[in-house]
Amino acid sequence: MNSDLRIAFDQRVPVRDGITLSADIYFPLGEEQRRPVVLYRTPYVKANMAVYQRALPFVKHGYVFVAMDVRGRGDSDGEFTPYVNDAQDGYDTIEWLAIQPWSSGAIGTIGSSYPGRIQWLTALLTPPHLKAMIVGVSPSDPFVETPTGLPSPMHLCWLHLVSGRMNQPMETVSWSQVYEHLPLLTMDERAGRYNQHWRADFEHTQLDEYWERERYQNKFDRINVPVLHISGWYDDEEIGTPLNFNGMTTQGATPEVRASQRMLMGPWGHQFNTTAKLGEIDFGPDALIDMNGEYTSWFDRWLKPTEAGTSASQRATARIFIMGENTWRDEYEWPLARTQWTRYYLHSGGRANSLFGDGSLSTQAAEGNEPADTYQYDPARPVPFISDETSSQIGGPDDYAAVERRDDVLVYVTEVLTQDVEVTGPIRLELYATSSAFDTDFTAKLIDVWPTGFRQRLCDGMVRARFRNGMDKPELIEPGKVYKYTIECWDTAQVFKAGHRIGLEVSSSAFPKFDRNLNTGAPLGKTSEFITAEQQIYHDAEHPSALILPIIPR
Repeated sequence: MNSDLRIAFDQRVPVRDGITLSADIYFPLGEEQRRPVVLYRTPYVKANMAVYQRALPFVKHGYVFVAMDVRGRGDSDGEFTPYVNDAQDGYDTIEWLAIQPWSSGAIGTIGSSYPGRIQWLTALLTPPHLKAMIVGVSPSDPFVETPTGLPSPMHLCWLHLVSGRMNQPMETVSWSQVYEHLPLLTMDERAGRYNQHWRADFEHTQLDEYWERERYQNKFDRINVPVLHISGWYDDEEIGTPLNFNGMTTQGATPEVRASQRMLMGPWGHQFNTTAKLGEIDFGPDALIDMNGEYTSWFDRWLKPTEAGTSASQRATARIFIMGENTWRDEYEWPLARTQWTRYYLHSGGRANSLFGDGSLSTQAAEGNEPADTYQYDPARPVPFISDETSSQIGGPDDYAAVERRDDVLVYVTEVLTQDVEVTGPIRLELYATSSAFDTDFTAKLIDVWPTGFRQRLCDGMVRARFRNGMDKPELIEPGKVYKYTIECWDTAQVFKAGHRIGLEVSSSAFPKFDRNLNTGAPLGKTSEFITAEQQIYHDAEHPSALILPIIPR
């Protein structure tokens, strides 16, 4: 143990409804003085060595570090209901910390994933003493990551982890079998535990007032806090961080706040900056950075009353890792101002099925008729999304060569590249399609096709047909009618090297990352009956299906 600090365990912090929350407070030794405070609120239980290791660099740097169990978890009173009480509890905790005799009144918050999102919800209430935030791998608003109207089947794994007051071992459940269960509503019973939080969401399968308590990405104009935004290109909640950085730099409450944002995007998964290698891809010796140095520099700037700490004139900066080239680069906005938005049109002779088909991508649009590509989507045999079973990390730079052997996966590729091509920014597919069903899904995945045959997943997305006009406007489709679908495929920063090809997968499932559409048009999540749908993808002159890539001039 470290002799340079002392810890006050289980300090009770009162909140407005009369309950108390439990906090462990880490103090620097030495001269007693009022110090800035770093607050970490977590549902993952504060009493462990990982939290102790998190506190050490801050205490050594002259901060008081406070680790708190959120309501209903660990040693805190109350009942845990994800996100419902966190904003008010966060506000009350910050203001309580500000008046303690050892506090300077300058409070910064830190946390990743759930502890990241609840910082945003707290910031919406504008606690007067909240001066800065460090938010890692933040979940987005409802239905941004999973635009299906339902939680991802893998979300149940997380709910199992945080059931009760202490963390539950996820590995004791055979999740691959659980994910197969229908109807989705009762999948919790198949996992061995009735879960009210899982079931509550099935009564609100579109964006309505019920979800407003969890939304923050439509309210950036209320937030007046400098934020360090952190994520990785393979974070399974990656889409939120660039959205938040862009939202705060363009819509934050004041010009000063808009100019006081910073983003770090590395070649990492959800557990960011822990390894330089994901799967078979080694991102090189520069992939890991001095994250503690980033943390303390950020809080020094905003929480310490020094000339360096109070300067707010610095431009908003994004520092991003360019994969393929494996280098870091500084940028000043997102998406990048110099982006050349380039359409890569889908083509085939009507047989783009599998990697053995004739699908191609070209910057030239079809000039006349091209036959549509056809495949059958059978919910009993969904296209797999490659991932570990638990929700600790969903997907990575995996090899999809085996998946692309299936005839229900359409594959479109460019010619072999004669020079490096950088794709950095949000990825989008505009798709013209028909289905024999009243509701169905369409999925898309961006692939780097290596000369060796390795097919590296970069990013992906999906659209549920009934939500094609928005998550608040569900409407079933007419079988056989051509609709235009827009699929947001999240973000990447990849140099496709000369000799590689740019690839696109189109299908109708990515299981279990997204639940299977049963193709019947029935209420979502509550039925078990399904039918096979015949899907057609159009790419003729009248229906110019295209992958829109953010090309960065080299």
